Amino acid sequence: MALLLFFTLLFSSTALSKGIYQTVPEFLSEVFSPEEPQQEYLWLTPELKKTARKIIKRPVRGIRVRYWRLGEKTVWIKEEIGKELPITIGVVVNQGSIEQVKILAFRESRGWEVRYPAFTAQYLDVKITPDKKLDTHIDGITGATLSVRAVTKVATLALFYHQQVISAQSKQAQDKPTQSKETRPLVTETP
Repeated sequence: MALLLFFTLLFSSTALSKGIYQTVPEFLSEVFSPEEPQQEYLWLTPELKKTARKIIKRPVRGIRVRYWRLGEKTVWIKEEIGKELPITIGVVVNQGSIEQVKILAFRESRGWEVRYPAFTAQYLDVKITPDKKLDTHIDGITGATLSVRAVTKVATLALFYHQQVISAQSKQAQDKPTQSKETRPLVTETP
């Protein structure tokens, strides 16, 4: 009887650990409420793909990456393989540092401990270094090494992508011609 109870608890905890914890619309609403974020795309140039490949240690597919933005805050929702199946991870970046990391869906039988705030809190206020690494050490979880690596790769990639979006915005603002009062053409009306 005790053996049956042990296996029931073991398999039920594994079954309960898998699943969708929060949908993308729910996550976006939680992050941006009450305002509505703008959905935008970062176009992946060959150079960006090359750097992203170094970060996640595999080829990057696609020609663009979808993200949501409101002011200096961006949200990146990415999937990364843990051991065999994808983990859906939401990363909020605000003014160049991580504001939140949340596991939205987990499909593996091991490593689900990465979903707990005790683990994800390590990413708060983390920034990216010039050599495209996190500026803080992230402690692992015994038995969840591959899941920890997946979350860390996605967090690093989100910081890198955020950096590209903000630098592109700054460049556009600098390139936009501004006219002061002194340089504006004088408009006169003819009688």
